[in-house]
Amino acid sequence: MERTMADSGSEDIAVIGNTDLTPSESQNNVRNTMFEKGTNLLKRMEISVAEAEKRTGKNAVNMQETYTVYLIETRPVDAVQEATSPVPDSLWRRYSEFELLRNYLLVTYPYVVVPPLPEKRAEFVWHKLSADNMDPDFVERRRVGLENFLLRVASHPALSNDKIFRSFLTEVEGKSLEGNRVRDRISSEGIVSSSCADSRIKALNATFRVKNPDKRFAEMKHYGDELQSVISQLLRVRARAADRLYGVYKVHGNYGRVFSEWSAIEKEMGDGLQSAGHHMDAYAASIDDILEEEEHYADQLKEYLFYADALRAVCRKHELTQYELETAAQDLCSKKQQQEELATGTVRTFSLKGMTSKLFGQETPEQREAKLKMLEAQIEEGEELVKERNVESGEFVKGAWADIERFKEQKDHDLREALINYAIMQISMCKKGIQVWNNAKECFSKM
Repeated sequence: MERTMADSGSEDIAVIGNTDLTPSESQNNVRNTMFEKGTNLLKRMEISVAEAEKRTGKNAVNMQETYTVYLIETRPVDAVQEATSPVPDSLWRRYSEFELLRNYLLVTYPYVVVPPLPEKRAEFVWHKLSADNMDPDFVERRRVGLENFLLRVASHPALSNDKIFRSFLTEVEGKSLEGNRVRDRISSEGIVSSSCADSRIKALNATFRVKNPDKRFAEMKHYGDELQSVISQLLRVRARAADRLYGVYKVHGNYGRVFSEWSAIEKEMGDGLQSAGHHMDAYAASIDDILEEEEHYADQLKEYLFYADALRAVCRKHELTQYELETAAQDLCSKKQQQEELATGTVRTFSLKGMTSKLFGQETPEQREAKLKMLEAQIEEGEELVKERNVESGEFVKGAWADIERFKEQKDHDLREALINYAIMQISMCKKGIQVWNNAKECFSKM
């Protein structure tokens, strides 16, 4: 249950354990060796979200509020392997701070399918599952999800080397000014930029159509829509099935109660009925553990429900990049056409300026020369801009597609493993039901 999907598909992922820890004076020196540029962070650092704690304090408008904080613990892998067991670096973070970090990563790495956070409010719940975000069970599942998020980021070849991310893991707010600076930088660089970028994309989506869309990204965006739709349906079905399963198991509890009551009035069959009732009671009581395990698999599916959003975000950013390139190229073409028309004195297309010249006379040679020089400068700038846009677009496509391929490999592995384990769990449940009724059959045979 504690092993998350982030540490199930890569040899670079460190397994988080609950080892007893002792102080180490060399911890700071060892920590400095963790941040070697270009290395996977999890090769050098163990990361865990060890616990959650409910707190009460005042918010931005000076009103009392209750919130949850999560304890992030980190320690060097080398020290663990050498059995020196250093005291881990630890700090508390709120869920909102995780959101700030992720928004920063979205803006800074637009070509990356950024790992999602666990849900802020419980979705696709069945009737025995609380939707309250302060419920202990929900907080525990979120704690596991936040740890999984950090492991995903720390195992990513680009994200794991980000200085802000590493500061998020190790710099304690209130312990130094750097802690506050980290949060401020995440807030200013992440939230503001993300908000501007999202607004820009939304505004453009309503007005522009890319003339030459990349078929691969168009198909991937459509796949993201379908993936989200399919997983949403699966989670709804699972929530309904959990309600029905709970009812089926509780029926066995009713069997147990009836058999126990019946045994009180039967002299010769009483022991057999009583024993059968105990088997039924035990079977009915096992439903809570079963549905808790099912919820673990549901959370794994929810991660990819949210991953679909991240995948579509990369595709939308590619659309924006392509649109900016096409707009720059179109503007350059227009400037060159204006230059040619001005130089030759011929107008190929209808324009307000052309009509004005016909009505009020031609421009003087000096005016035409000044405009030609201005157009030459604009064309030179436009050519540079088109080159820049071409380079940006090429780099984005290269980086994004490589990351999408990495994501697809991760997704295929994770979902295959989750579905196989879910099937194994269902088989085990069925075998347990058969065993219960076989035991009941033996009890009845001995009566």
